[in-house]
Amino acid sequence: MKNIKPFLAVLSFLSPIVHAQNADYEGEGKSKINLCSNIEWKAEMQGSFSKGKTPLWLNANKHGLSSLDDCNGYLRGSLVRPLESDSARRWAVGYGLDIAVPVNYTSSFIVQQAFAEVRWLHGTMTMGSKEYPMELKNQTLSSGSQTLGINARPIPQVRLALPEYITLPILNGWLQLKGHIAYGMMTDDRWQHEFTSRQSKYADHVLFHSKAGYLKIENQKKNSPWSVELGLEMGAEFGGNLYRLDNGVKVQIPTEKGLNGFWHAFVPGGSDATDGEKYPNIAGNQLGSWVMRVNYNAKKWALHAYLDHFFEDHSQMFLLDYDGYGEQSNWTKKEKFRFFRYDLKDMLWGIELNLKDTHWLQNVVFEYLYTKYQSGPIYHDHTMNIPDHIAGTDNYYNHGIYNGWQHWGQVIGNPLFRSPIYNTDGRIYVKDNRFIAYHLGFDGHPAKRLGYRALATYQKGWGTYQEPFTKEHHNVSFLLESQYDFNHGWCVKAGYGMDFGSNLMLGHNAGFQFTISKKGLLK
Repeated sequence: MKNIKPFLAVLSFLSPIVHAQNADYEGEGKSKINLCSNIEWKAEMQGSFSKGKTPLWLNANKHGLSSLDDCNGYLRGSLVRPLESDSARRWAVGYGLDIAVPVNYTSSFIVQQAFAEVRWLHGTMTMGSKEYPMELKNQTLSSGSQTLGINARPIPQVRLALPEYITLPILNGWLQLKGHIAYGMMTDDRWQHEFTSRQSKYADHVLFHSKAGYLKIENQKKNSPWSVELGLEMGAEFGGNLYRLDNGVKVQIPTEKGLNGFWHAFVPGGSDATDGEKYPNIAGNQLGSWVMRVNYNAKKWALHAYLDHFFEDHSQMFLLDYDGYGEQSNWTKKEKFRFFRYDLKDMLWGIELNLKDTHWLQNVVFEYLYTKYQSGPIYHDHTMNIPDHIAGTDNYYNHGIYNGWQHWGQVIGNPLFRSPIYNTDGRIYVKDNRFIAYHLGFDGHPAKRLGYRALATYQKGWGTYQEPFTKEHHNVSFLLESQYDFNHGWCVKAGYGMDFGSNLMLGHNAGFQFTISKKGLLK
């Protein structure tokens, strides 16, 4: 019963918040919810044609609905009843089905989204696969979030969330809160079998966990243009059936399952079977980001400055690691109050400018990514003779026994970490996670129905600590995309992308992508 106490504490804290927000729905009518009303439908067809692989920005940040094949495409159809259909009610019900029949993809039939969700007041529960947006970043111009991005296929999950900020009944209304907790399961078992030919490590039925919380500081009473958002995003892979080759023999690695596995994913703890008695680590693949955004919202423009600090373990999460072990017979005991301090280096820094009264140029995003440090190049566990403990070589997005932070070959976070789907050796491994990158994105609407966006990225990579490049390698990626909205819900989109770089990164690619769609309201 002790494990339920934190949940009871959360519920008791949220109870006055829920009551405080009830006033928004006092005018609700008594008519029944019509589940067949306000159903939005969309039909879409896309084709991509490339010399080489599909260029980065024609492939990335599409929730995994993409392919590297030089000729690929899909037919897609969806039916969605959004929760907003019942916006005036305390209760709301939504659902959606989104399927695609692709050509030259990682599978021949894709259930991109299939979900049902309910809302009571401001809290929601969603079951199934659904595309969730990034937090605190521009959805179409940013390079992507480092933990919970939009680059991989949705993971079926049960998700409890406060999706929008609600005002806390403390500090005179200055604080607002939102966040989520989710558990799910990866669906890429078959793809892993085919990609690895079961000749390198793979994992079946891996469980997924994510959680995030965001605080917004804002003086709502004085309508101040300033606001600050602070957040913590965390993800975990746990459980499942893990396999690797040991001298050519397939070996299964035991994992923590049952309630203990779920609990240690929520509150990091436990250990993996490969850790040993002297050097236990936290069970599963745990990672996350500290995020922050400062906003200034003027009448004709808005400016946002944000950061995203990624971490694989507590060394980068807290920038500290315990280093006070004893010597000789006491080498496993914590005897001193001493810590090893890490540098704050690895970060995504971003600036977003929104111009409200212009058309040709409306939004501009510039980002700088640095991921070379990873707690340093040295890893040394304390021993009987050398008590110093230094936890370095974090190896972002990779893991010793799990297949790393990926789903269907695409990294779940930022696509500038080279996704395993690019590999030709049958290994599910991110081969370039130490890099610096500069990214620029901007868009506009020169005419009412005509819009465009442009992306440009320069990246310099060093591989990984475990498998470094012999020298630094470079890559440049571009995208120019335009969209025109016709009458009756028709839309045509065309994009041209290019990569110029080393084959150890993305190589030389050029491609064209054409999309036509029609949407409407089912009557």
